[in-house]
Amino acid sequence: MWQLRDTTRGLAPEFTAQRLDGSAFSLAGWRGEQADRATLLYFWAEWCPVCRTTAGNVTALAEDWPVTSIVSQSGEAPAIQRLMNERGYAWPSVVDARGSLMKQYGLPGVPGFVIIAPDGNIRFVSIGYTSEIGLRLRLWWASQA
Repeated sequence: MWQLRDTTRGLAPEFTAQRLDGSAFSLAGWRGEQADRATLLYFWAEWCPVCRTTAGNVTALAEDWPVTSIVSQSGEAPAIQRLMNERGYAWPSVVDARGSLMKQYGLPGVPGFVIIAPDGNIRFVSIGYTSEIGLRLRLWWASQA
C-alpha cells in the first residue's frame, strides 16, 4: 500500500491527449459516452515485462468494459502503434511520452490501473500485476456507487 500513498484521490483529473490514430481524446468526453459505467485507465510501457503479463487481462476486460490505455515513456505514436499491432493490442490508447499523466495521477510506476466511477471519482488504484477477476470486480463495484 505504501506505493499508493501519493496517488490522486477524489475526482479524476481531467486531461486531453492525442490518440494513436491522431484523433483527440478528452477524459470527460470519453467518460460521458459510457452511460453510468465505471471506466479503466490502464497505464503501461513497452519496456515493462509485467505490463506484457497483464496485457491479456486488459484485452479481456476491454471486450466488456470501457478501457483506455495510456502508454507512458515509450516513444512516439507511430512506434507505439507498430508495437501494439505486433503484440495484438487493440485497446484505445493515448501517448504519455514524458510520463506527465502518470505524475498527474500520482502513479509511481507501471502497470497502473485507475478505476473511475460514473460520478467521476477515482474508486480504485493499483500498481503492478492485477488479475482480470480483480479488475472486473472493482469495475463492477465502482459502477454500483
